Amino acid sequence: MTKFIKVINNKVTDIVIAEQDFIDTLSDKDFYIKDDGTITNRAGIGSMYDTIRNAFISPKPFPSWTLNETTYQWEAPTPKPDGNYLWNEETKAWDQIDD
Repeated sequence: MTKFIKVINNKVTDIVIAEQDFIDTLSDKDFYIKDDGTITNRAGIGSMYDTIRNAFISPKPFPSWTLNETTYQWEAPTPKPDGNYLWNEETKAWDQIDD
């Protein structure tokens, strides 16, 4: 069994575990990408597939965050401190939360 990611207009719409023979029977088989372990990041429903970077990129969590061009992960303007924190977009800072 192999993981296949359905991508329409560069957006992940489905993820299935199946045999290649099953995918080949689908009318929309051309929309499926085989996860062969070479694609950067895991696919998630709603994430984008960047064909140039060969990477899945999750939706941008906050307007102030930027995409790391090496990892293709979104990063806050300041690194998250150790512990339990949530990003506060209004203040552009990490707010500590109670355990």
